[in-house]
Amino acid sequence: MKVLLTSSLYPTPQTPMVVGGAEIFARRFAEGLAESGDQVEVVRTATSDDRRPEAHNGIDIYTAPVQNVYLPFNEPKNVALRSIWHAIEDWQIQAPMIEERIHAFKPDIIHSNNLSGLTTAIWRAGAQLGVPVLHTIHDYYLTCPRCSRFAKGKSCEHTCTSCALLTYHRKRATHWLSAVVGVSARVLSIHTDLGLFADTPIRTVIHNASTAPPSAPHLRPLCTGEVTFGFIGRITEEKGIENLMRALATLPRERFKTLIAGRVSDNEQQRLRAIAPNARVEFLGFVSPDDFYRAIDVVIAPSIWHDPGPLVVADAKAAGRPLLGTRFGGMPEAIVDGVTGWLTDADPASLARSMLSIAADPHKIVEISERLASDNNRWMFPDVVAAYRKLYEQLRETQPRRDYARRVTH
Repeated sequence: MKVLLTSSLYPTPQTPMVVGGAEIFARRFAEGLAESGDQVEVVRTATSDDRRPEAHNGIDIYTAPVQNVYLPFNEPKNVALRSIWHAIEDWQIQAPMIEERIHAFKPDIIHSNNLSGLTTAIWRAGAQLGVPVLHTIHDYYLTCPRCSRFAKGKSCEHTCTSCALLTYHRKRATHWLSAVVGVSARVLSIHTDLGLFADTPIRTVIHNASTAPPSAPHLRPLCTGEVTFGFIGRITEEKGIENLMRALATLPRERFKTLIAGRVSDNEQQRLRAIAPNARVEFLGFVSPDDFYRAIDVVIAPSIWHDPGPLVVADAKAAGRPLLGTRFGGMPEAIVDGVTGWLTDADPASLARSMLSIAADPHKIVEISERLASDNNRWMFPDVVAAYRKLYEQLRETQPRRDYARRVTH
């Protein structure tokens, strides 16, 4: 099968930019399809002036020009200019690079992922040229220009006026789609509750799996004196880092050690340390996930936003580490409380109580770790690839090109 995969970012040696987990997923997924025998091309958005085609791990990658006032992921501080950028993004109806690759590559399926810089115009181009289009929801681009539905320190329960105006056309563009996949039931329901994908024939969920190369989980010995918690990922407000520091400020220093992995400026590090000056916290910077998981007993993900499908949950499971997560986004779907980890409320007091409870029962930590390490039926990345390939086949069988083309262009 021929698959044209699109993603705002797609890290390669020529263009290595990584902002979140979606682009890591996109690359691992494209390579998984190629390993399964499919032909794959990738179109990503330009993040610099270098738009040379690139071949990496057997996949041809093309970089689409950005038809806007500045390149994405390089936002200026000027609020007015940002608003103009989002307005232009919302009105885009042309996707010349996609049209070019459709004519040259002749894909059976277009599979879009994050859309910043590429826009929903790729859906329109694919549908009008008779190619079924599937979209995977990794963020909230279709309802929020910031892609997060998070503002003023909390997750947005309603769409504000500015977001509604700046996403008006992208919400309507979902009628071009043949299928939509949520990486969690929660992220899909947030969109469908707002009226999106009402005309999309297939709406389904395919959960994330660890994108890391498979390796044997490393079990840590029972520790009765202290418990090492670990946070890994973007060190940002919506990830709950401040609540974690406030929780640590109330916990006994001698019983808790916390490792924080992720890039953070010296000034931000100092600000966070000042919240819990007596806590034993180590900022590791960028470290390999394998080294991180070997050094901790429990992963902590104190998110305060509806993280669509946090890859940290899948990575922790694959590494044989129980995870303490909050009841936001896709996390409750991925954690069975008391079986594969624990769920808690996101406020500092609740986090602290949960951490104390976990530390008080170290045998439970070992029990969950061993259960995760010995789970031969766990959801793995090849299962993700197989689930999408099954969906591709369904689209190819039920929506032949010529019939589909007539339906969307009349």
